[in-house]
Amino acid sequence: MTHTHTLADPRVETAISRMFELSARDETAQAQLPPGALESMAPQELADAAAGIYMPISADGGKLLYNLVRAIRPATVVEFGMSYGISTLHLAAAVRDNGTGRVITTELSKEKIAAARGTFAETGLDDLITVLEGDARETLAGIEGPLELVLLDGWKDLCLPVLRMLEPRLRPGALVVADDIDQFEGPMRPYLDYVRDPANGYQNVSFPIEDGMEISCRL
Repeated sequence: MTHTHTLADPRVETAISRMFELSARDETAQAQLPPGALESMAPQELADAAAGIYMPISADGGKLLYNLVRAIRPATVVEFGMSYGISTLHLAAAVRDNGTGRVITTELSKEKIAAARGTFAETGLDDLITVLEGDARETLAGIEGPLELVLLDGWKDLCLPVLRMLEPRLRPGALVVADDIDQFEGPMRPYLDYVRDPANGYQNVSFPIEDGMEISCRL
């Protein structure tokens, strides 16, 4: 007997395929950013300058997120850094198939938010997704716990401040997933040093998917 799942829904499959195809142009778009932009620009400036860059999770990374959400059945999934919403669709598809839960996601770029909201509506997953516009250090400050799955995929130097802010609301056994740990090893170093220090209460495993993912379990 074949069991269908939401990632196989033609509307979702089409949207994800389309966005992955468009993301193939990312390198060209990235080359047009001012030299040193990633290091020197403020988050909002950078978000506006990078509005044309998809910066997606990898296809396997998306499937891993789907499986994690299915397995732990979180009531609330929090995503820092939605971009155009490829990872968000994987999270919301899993929430839909669990029959319970919601996804709260954050993004600075107005352009990306407008495009993603259209995509969420066309895939029929918009009822499960709340998009918060602005700096995640402000927009996520008021979120109520307990939180059971957090995806950190926004600007890398903000991953640690966002985690520290959400930490009091992480329930024991909560999973925190950070993407691109190999690609952005420098900016990710403070975050990785923090979660890998046993004194801070996490058990970690690095997944060799695309640019690397760090999965940390709150003890």
